[in-house]
Amino acid sequence: MMRTSWNLAPEPYDSPVAVALWRAYYTEVSDRWYLLHEGHATDPAELERGIAKGVQEQLAPPRGQLIVGRHDGEPAGTAGVRLTDADPGVAELTRVFVREELRGKGGAPLLVAAAEDAARALGARVLRLDTRSDLVEARALYARLGYEETAAHNDDIYAEHWFSKRLVP
Repeated sequence: MMRTSWNLAPEPYDSPVAVALWRAYYTEVSDRWYLLHEGHATDPAELERGIAKGVQEQLAPPRGQLIVGRHDGEPAGTAGVRLTDADPGVAELTRVFVREELRGKGGAPLLVAAAEDAARALGARVLRLDTRSDLVEARALYARLGYEETAAHNDDIYAEHWFSKRLVP
């Protein structure tokens, strides 16, 4: 049996690796939404607009961090954190993504744990996130990792479920 490994490390949000993973992430979540609600994949122009207006630049120090996971040396996934403007003790977990062919190999929990560590290093006491109803795998992951569903903490038009986790006692 071949042994595989994950390596996680901070990555500049605008590196070629990060940009390629952003594109894969956004294509998947956008296509899932459009197929569910409108019966077609994302229009390429809409996809480019969505990628351009993302939160990527907010995932840079000193108020954020992007983590990239590599599986057997190949870029495989991301997780990002950013401090909120309203309360610097609260950070948002965002852009948790693992390439489809590598799901089920333990990368997502490792990425979330690394993001939690990054949030603590930024001074966050609480990590929160939002997600959509159709992203059932994500909701199950967050529940398994100790995130509790909460009342809405933002008015994002795509957010349908909100979660929170205390990072420090």
